Amino acid sequence: MKNVLILCTGNSCRSQIAEGYLRHFAGPDIAVYSAGVETHGVNPRAIATMKEDGIDISGHTSNNMNEYLEIPFDYVITVCDNAKERCPYFPGRVERFHYNFPDPAKATGTEEEIRAEFARVRGMIKEYCKEFAEKHLH
Repeated sequence: MKNVLILCTGNSCRSQIAEGYLRHFAGPDIAVYSAGVETHGVNPRAIATMKEDGIDISGHTSNNMNEYLEIPFDYVITVCDNAKERCPYFPGRVERFHYNFPDPAKATGTEEEIRAEFARVRGMIKEYCKEFAEKHLH
């Protein structure tokens, strides 16, 4: 079984969305984890935007990357520049990937505009996770 860790700053939004999609696209033989360099709790808007696309992440928890230092990861994906800069050393043959997704939690405006930004970023993360799973996990 391959292990994948998705890292973000607070493990509240982008990494949670990516975990949901990567689990969806990777299938049951891949263990997918997400964590943050800090923990901010799972963002309710992230849960709502994923529900709109038929994926339930309401049971996800916000975890600190230090909780996973003993797991032999095959892949570590950072989804923001801050996490990339603060990502710890993971022993073994870990392949690192990075994509700096915009933070939808920083969106401002009307409720409709904020929802639209979450949907836009969700689409970017979905496409990235689909391509990653096809290229590296199948």
